[in-house]
Amino acid sequence: MRNKQGVRRWTAAGLAALAALTLAACGGGKPVNLIRPEEDQERIVVLFSPMEKTEPGAENVARTASDLTIAMAEEELGVTVAYKTYTAEDYQDKTYDEVTLDRARNDMDDLYLLNPDTVLILGAEGKLRDLSGLSCTENLRDIIRTANTVDGKLVAIPQEVVAYGLFVNKSLFDRYHLALPETPEEFLECCRVFQENGIETPVGANRWWLETFVFAQAYADLYNGGNTEAEIAALNSGEARYSDYMRPGFEFLQTMIDRGYIDAELASVSEAIEAERPDFLAGKTPIVMAYWGAANTDTAYGKTDFEMQVIGFPSSRGQMPVMPITGYAVGTNAEHAEDAMRVLDVILSDQALQVYAETNRVISPSRNVSVDCVPALRPLSDRIEEGVYVLGSNAGMKVEQWGNTCLIVRELLNGATVDEGMEAFDALQDAALGETPD
Repeated sequence: MRNKQGVRRWTAAGLAALAALTLAACGGGKPVNLIRPEEDQERIVVLFSPMEKTEPGAENVARTASDLTIAMAEEELGVTVAYKTYTAEDYQDKTYDEVTLDRARNDMDDLYLLNPDTVLILGAEGKLRDLSGLSCTENLRDIIRTANTVDGKLVAIPQEVVAYGLFVNKSLFDRYHLALPETPEEFLECCRVFQENGIETPVGANRWWLETFVFAQAYADLYNGGNTEAEIAALNSGEARYSDYMRPGFEFLQTMIDRGYIDAELASVSEAIEAERPDFLAGKTPIVMAYWGAANTDTAYGKTDFEMQVIGFPSSRGQMPVMPITGYAVGTNAEHAEDAMRVLDVILSDQALQVYAETNRVISPSRNVSVDCVPALRPLSDRIEEGVYVLGSNAGMKVEQWGNTCLIVRELLNGATVDEGMEAFDALQDAALGETPD
């Protein structure tokens, strides 16, 4: 809770605070109301956001970065930003997205920190305000507008562009004379060598982020082949099928499951980072997947005893970063909507984003803001600077990508077949197009 000087400490950060949305697309647990009764007469803007669990006493860099910008808004505008949070206790709880949808649909808060799937859903339902008139939007990167524009309205803006990559123990790759993989075939060969040398499960996974492998393989050509608009138009018209794009990635995941390169049973019930982090840091697991900000924080992978590098996911076009776009949004019927819009204009200004980026060392949504990344992130950063990446979320696609793919991957982990997964994609596409299966 903020004190009267506008300074607060948090116990954790989300992907969406970045990153949350990082935690990647969801979370769950018990709501916490941090509004004090004595502040009821103040100008209050209520922000609903995720809270990532972490070790007691660990410094929360991502949350600190966000807090610094919130403090700027409070000082400039004379408002108090009060937080309500929701955290997953385990895989049986409601997800953060499920709780967010309920709260936003019932106008329970002013500001929301949204994951990609809820950006599209709530935007399509008309529950989010158009932010395109804010002065902070003038310097936004095109990728933000592409990913978060729904029905012609810019409905969400992040404080950082979240990029996912493979976090690899370069020291283990060197020990077994392995080059960092570029293609799916090279990746599987690396896993084979690791396993033959006593590393039983080469890839640490959780129930949220395996879809990154699918996106890298599904959309490498769509986003990097020079024909993006036409391909998306074909998907939106039904001329092309999402299942045709997705099948190679799902077959790749099935191969990893069948060969024991990932522990499907453990992954299906594991929260992001929690299950795979100990073995990765101990040098027992060579490969995990995570978002950019995880390389900067000691609560994730910011401090290792070995050489770590962050690379893109294997694809036909080489190492491929995957970028789902999260964002802050304002409820259409928010009680304090005007103040909430003003808060966003401050925390998303170039001045505030520079503070955020320098504190968190992340990719800024503003074209005018940049910072040097840590050496471990250089391979991923170089690809992004080259303009090589795929979007894990795109509001211009009629079928929501990040959340739906996550859920279908989870069914694969629990024993569903690839064909059943593709049938699920076909059903989603038919529903989006208003078609009824024969």
